[in-house]
Parts: sequence; C-alpha cells; structure tokens
Amino acid sequence: MLDIKFIREHPELVKDGIRKKGAEDNIDEVIKLDAQRRDLLQRVEVLKNKRNVVSEEIGKLKRDKKDASVSIAQMDEVKIQIKSLDDQIAENEKNLNQLLLTIPNIPHPSVPGGRMPVDNQEIAKWGEPPVIDFKPKPHWEIAQELDIIDFERGVKITGAGFPLYKGKGAQLQRALINFFLDEALKRGYKEVQPPLMVNAESATGTGQLPDKEDLMYVATKDDLYLVPTAEVPVTNIHRNEILKEDQLPIKYCAYTPCFRREAGSYGKDVRGLNRLHQFDKVELVKFVHPGLSYNELEGLREDAELLLQKLSLHYHTLLMCAGDMGFTQSKKYDLEVWSIGQQRWLEVSSISIFEAFQSRRMNIRFRPRGEGKPEFVHTLNGSGLALPRVVAAILEHYQTPEGKVIVPKVLHKYTGFEVIG
Repeated sequence: MLDIKFIREHPELVKDGIRKKGAEDNIDEVIKLDAQRRDLLQRVEVLKNKRNVVSEEIGKLKRDKKDASVSIAQMDEVKIQIKSLDDQIAENEKNLNQLLLTIPNIPHPSVPGGRMPVDNQEIAKWGEPPVIDFKPKPHWEIAQELDIIDFERGVKITGAGFPLYKGKGAQLQRALINFFLDEALKRGYKEVQPPLMVNAESATGTGQLPDKEDLMYVATKDDLYLVPTAEVPVTNIHRNEILKEDQLPIKYCAYTPCFRREAGSYGKDVRGLNRLHQFDKVELVKFVHPGLSYNELEGLREDAELLLQKLSLHYHTLLMCAGDMGFTQSKKYDLEVWSIGQQRWLEVSSISIFEAFQSRRMNIRFRPRGEGKPEFVHTLNGSGLALPRVVAAILEHYQTPEGKVIVPKVLHKYTGFEVIG
C-alpha cells in the first residue's frame, strides 16, 4: 500500500497516478479519514495527559489524608472519554486501512501514459524469426502429431486449461525447469521450494487480495488459496521481519505450478498453451535497498532475457504503459517471444518493481548500518520464465518439414535427446 504520509502531502500526484492506471479515485475519502484519525489521536493524548495529572492529584490527596472523591469521579469520567475515543480510533483505522488496500501503486515517472497495448513501448529486440521454406504449424498441431501434449485428456481429467504432458513433452518441461533454476543459481539467486497454498494474509501482502479474488482458486474449507505465482509465498518469506542492510539484496528463485482461474478468457488467445489454468513457472524475487531498486530492476530484466537468448528464441522487450500494468506495480517490463506458427508475440515474462508497496503491507523492513531507524525494503519479481509459451515457441521455432522438433542445444544435457519426433 502507499504511505499515508505521502498521500497526505502529495494528493494530486497520487490522484494523477491512479487515473493513469484507470482505477477509481477515492483519495479524498482517505484524506478525510486520515484527518479524523489525527484529530482523535490528538484529543485522546490530551485526555491521557489530563488523566496523569489527576492521578497525581489523587495520590497527593490520599497521602495527605484528604478527600479525593471529586478527583476520583473526574478520573472515572476521563477514563470513559478515553475509552470512547480509543474505540473511535480503532474503527477509523480499520476503515482507513481497508480503503488503503484498494488504492493501486502509482506509476514511476519513466512509465509511459496510455491504457492500451498499443501504448506499450518496444525498447529492445533480440534475434531474428527462424527462416523456413514451408508453412509453419501452430504448436498445438505439432504437439498432437508428436503425441507429447494431450489437450483432450486434460479436459477429461480436469477441464479446459489443464493439459496433460506426455513422454518427451513432459521431459522437455522438466528440462526447462532445471535449466531455468540452474541459470538463476549462476546469477546469485538462492533456490527455495515454497508451499503451493497461502493464507489470506500472504495473498493480501503481495496485493492479490483484495484486487484479484476472482482469479484465484480457493480451498474454501481451509480458507487457503492455490498460488497464482511463486511471487506470493516467496515474497512473504520475510513478512514482519527486520533485515540487516548487509543482507541486501536478497535474491530467491523458486519453481512452482501456478493456478489461475483466468475468468473471462476466450477465443484464439486460449488455443493450445496460450492461456492455461495450471502452468509451471520459475519465479525470481528480490528484496533490495530502496536506493538501488531501479538498478536491480534492470538486472532482473537481464536475468530473464539471458534465458531466451540461450534458447535462441526471437523476442522483444516492452516497457508497459501505466494502464497496462497491474494493481501493485510501479514499473513493469514484458518479454514476448515470437510465435512463427501463430504469427504473433507471446508473453513469457513480466519483470516488475513495487517499491515499498508490498513491503509496507507485509511489514518487511531493514535496519540501516549504524543501527538507524528501520526502513521498508523494495521488492521486485519476474518470471524466469513461464513455461507454456516458451514450450509453444520452441515447438514452433524449431519445427522441421518432416514434422520433428529440434531441441535447443542448451537443453541437451537436461533432456538426454536432441530431437522430438
């Protein structure tokens, strides 16, 4: 969430950021509740000081063996007033906190305006589309012909969006997971294996709640949520902790299946592996010093891009416009690979910085060198990478006229085979 002091001191800046994201502006109500809260706190502080003075008077009267009944009655009245104000403060803080949880993060000044995909800015492009002298097939046809992904049986077992990987398709998935994790370890990340379910506090900490309830699968009997991404459990590792500055940056990588309802998805975008309800992903998460966070963002982007380069997949990098970012992000890059079988770009990674938006929700702070006052860390995360569309791009990019698929060289030591066919 945003700092209430920042909102109080820069209301128009916050309103402008909210408008750029296309969200509802309720800042005036926040400022009103904040002013009421500060007034209540001031009033209760005056009464508590009065209580202390009267308490001393009562003590003195009793020591002097004098009648203290008037002062005691006054003390009782003050206690009632304090209790009433404390109740009002608690109710005010509850309402204010609930409202703050609905306010999105505001875009960094370097983020372009706009709300449509056309407003995103291409900042880099790597590689070239494969040159082939035959009509390329989309990945779902290739997968069916090679019998490596069974979409129909996935529907029978669970439903649409839950594919069944088979044989070399399953091995290719496992190879990519190991490759992504090994590369992250080389880049200084520490591997963790988090729970696949989280509680409401964890989901609130990263901003999934109350913004994305409809997109999450819920184990209602236990009030737990299946992870939509490893970002949620991994970022919550240090919730309610004070780190040391010397520990920063902390870098984690984690493989998990991810579960997303993707309510409202339909049409060509959901063909094959394009959009799934369950998919595998390796996530990269950073906890960093606020003064270095945007440098760390560029480093995170490079970490994700390097994977695509090693797979020799043609991709471009987009700087997302304000209205095409999520609720929690202050700046975001998307990496998209070229799908030659579909003749369009497919997103395989989002690289995001949240500044202190998540850490303030989770109370993750660090103590500066010299034992200064604790500060909120900045958090970042990125897909390193999401597997479905990477698999789709590999099948399409490396297809042969004979109907086979050449496995990228960097994966040979993981797959144990060089060709699918």
